[in-house]
Amino acid sequence: MSLITYATGFQADTNAWERSAGTQEPRPPQLAPSRLPHGGILFGPIALVVIWELASSLGWLSPKFLAAPSTAVLTGIELLSNGTLADHFLASAKRAYLGLGLGVAIGLTMALAAGLSRIGEASLDGLVQIKRAVPTLALIPLAILWLGIGEAMKIALIASSVLVPIYINTHAALRGIDIRHVELARSVGLSRSAFLREVALPGALPGFFTGLRLAVTTCWTALVVLEQINTTEGIGYLMNRARDYGQTDVIVVGLAIYAILGLGSDFAVRFWARRALSYRKALAS
Repeated sequence: MSLITYATGFQADTNAWERSAGTQEPRPPQLAPSRLPHGGILFGPIALVVIWELASSLGWLSPKFLAAPSTAVLTGIELLSNGTLADHFLASAKRAYLGLGLGVAIGLTMALAAGLSRIGEASLDGLVQIKRAVPTLALIPLAILWLGIGEAMKIALIASSVLVPIYINTHAALRGIDIRHVELARSVGLSRSAFLREVALPGALPGFFTGLRLAVTTCWTALVVLEQINTTEGIGYLMNRARDYGQTDVIVVGLAIYAILGLGSDFAVRFWARRALSYRKALAS
């Protein structure tokens, strides 16, 4: 090897080493969003309230059309101080949570029966799909004929609305369990009850919690409609009476209560789901 060739090769190696030493490896792209900080989900609602208050203060929104948030807050404090709001709130909460508990129990039982047996699926799945296609408002006339116009009718219709998302999501999660888990359970000799406890129920939990999040929202949505029918107490009754007198501030108070209760219930379900599914490593972990 000549000296020129050696010198040329040495210079090339030196330049390559300097290039590699002077550059850093590029950071990998962030493919998935990081988890929101605590309270980050409130950014959208807070921004909406700020814009709403600003539009009201600038005169873009008439009080007759929609009361300002600050006005609604003062009205809510007044209703709370004289005891009116507490009585109507307790009446609404009783209806909502009785219907929610009943609907969750029925929907979960039906999902387990349909998801773990062919007879159950043949008997129940079609009925739930029909109920899914029929809105709650369409069932009100029959429910009044069967159950009267009192509390039983309202609770039954809330339960019938709630059971649909519970059933759909829990049933889908059960049907989505990896067949290899079933084969493994069979190979180790798990009994039917042990299979349900160790494989089926843990596998159905993600779908159940998804359905529960939808159910708590559906619960309050159905209550808004049902409390317009022959009621003398409840947030819906309070809003209906305010409509007759053009009290948009009271209507906004009622809507805010529904929103807070729905959002609070959703937070509670999400917290419960994170605790129950802490063993999973998912995108939102």
